[in-house]
Amino acid sequence: MKVLVDTCVWFLLLRRKQGTVLSADEQGSVTLLRGAIRDGRVAIIGPIRQEVLSGIEHWGQFVRLRAALGRFSDETLTEVHFEQAARLFTLCQSKGVGCGATAILLCAVAIERGFELLTTDRGLKRCAQVLRAEGLMR
Repeated sequence: MKVLVDTCVWFLLLRRKQGTVLSADEQGSVTLLRGAIRDGRVAIIGPIRQEVLSGIEHWGQFVRLRAALGRFSDETLTEVHFEQAARLFTLCQSKGVGCGATAILLCAVAIERGFELLTTDRGLKRCAQVLRAEGLMR
């Protein structure tokens, strides 16, 4: 099964400062990402690619990260994904859980494609929990 990777996990692998100590959850996510990369199971969407590459001040670092992410093609997004994301946002909001636009788009893509979602973000995990409870997400 493909793994749709959130920005925070890419940051842990590609952009964290050297010597940063990872929590057990973060280390587990990095290990899962490395395994997914090795097995060819990584999925990414354009908004995540943009977030990972944003804010890099040094051109050389930008080029290296762009090349690292260049191994992975963006999943094609259609109006169905954005409409589903809007519906899922409303559902989560009705349960008292707020979701960012990119986070809920990840959920929509994961549901539609049957992908596993890899994140360390607490807010996104709460959204996914609501969607699982509703029988929409694995």
